[in-house]
Amino acid sequence: MSNIIVTGGAGFIGSAVIRHLIRHTDHLVLNLDKLTYAGNLESLAEVAGNPRYSFSRTDIVNRGELERIFAEFQPDAVMHLAAESHVDRSIDAPGTFIDTNVIGTCTLLEVARGYWSQLSVPRKKTFRFHHISTDEVYGDLHGVDDLFTETTPYAPSSPYSASKAASDHLVRAWQRTYGLPTLITNCSNNYGPYHFPEKLIPHMILNALHGKPLPVYGDGQQVRDWLFVEDHARALVEVVTRGKVGETYNIGGHNEQKNIQVVQTICDLLEELAPQRKLSGLARYSDLITFVKDRPGHDFRYAIDATKIKDELGWTPLETFESGLRKTVQWYLDNETWWQRVLSGAYKLERIGV
Repeated sequence: MSNIIVTGGAGFIGSAVIRHLIRHTDHLVLNLDKLTYAGNLESLAEVAGNPRYSFSRTDIVNRGELERIFAEFQPDAVMHLAAESHVDRSIDAPGTFIDTNVIGTCTLLEVARGYWSQLSVPRKKTFRFHHISTDEVYGDLHGVDDLFTETTPYAPSSPYSASKAASDHLVRAWQRTYGLPTLITNCSNNYGPYHFPEKLIPHMILNALHGKPLPVYGDGQQVRDWLFVEDHARALVEVVTRGKVGETYNIGGHNEQKNIQVVQTICDLLEELAPQRKLSGLARYSDLITFVKDRPGHDFRYAIDATKIKDELGWTPLETFESGLRKTVQWYLDNETWWQRVLSGAYKLERIGV
């Protein structure tokens, strides 16, 4: 049994990781989250009362608070998921992304290094700092058969991906310069339950249910590799517990889809699963699809080669895009209270006193 700090654990991927750790392992988990707009403790309701789970409202740029927490909790591993992650928001306010993704990661690395350097020799050997990143650091792919590998050169296109690329470089530097035992994972687009509604898939589901336009950037031909969030959580736990120090592992779902195909599939699933929810006068959900001006610097195609993590750690995704998307649409249909509280902002009211 180990003590694991998860930063950003109230976010979409972080909460999935914590739910997986509590459900399927014996580890003690401390969730550090600043609780920005996307941090939602209601996504962790099922584990909130578990004695192996605890929460601290902490900003990772606060070095003094991090040092206190490390000294008290005595972590055996850090899973670093805290990040600003929405590309559109990074275009409007890039400074916030630099503060959290670059300065915050540097601060966390320094605190972890100071803590790790004081550990006994056996504990120093087993300590791990796992940095969770994105495939967007690689830029985009133009060939139909090209795939991102762990050695693909970095070519970020947005302030978000540039800030994540910078944090990746910091993690590698701390490993090579100081010997801090780090690992990095770069994942493809995640989707699934508890996804914040501004992201593509939940945004389309909820807009459709409300009879609102389904805005598709450009011509909708951009290609993404989609990864079910619970598959990603399993992969991350495999890496932090069994991965090789200093290595990078790409995690992908082997599910390439054009954006317009994703939106059309959501409409088709809603026709099947929720025909009665369709607003009066609307013939088909797909009639809501609207093409809008493309965003600046929009990458055309992402696709992950996940051969390394399969060969070395035996991980492969359990969900196809079809099965995962069906589960996701059904979850949003079954959990209206959760997303209604996000849309109304009511979920933020629970934070008073946290």
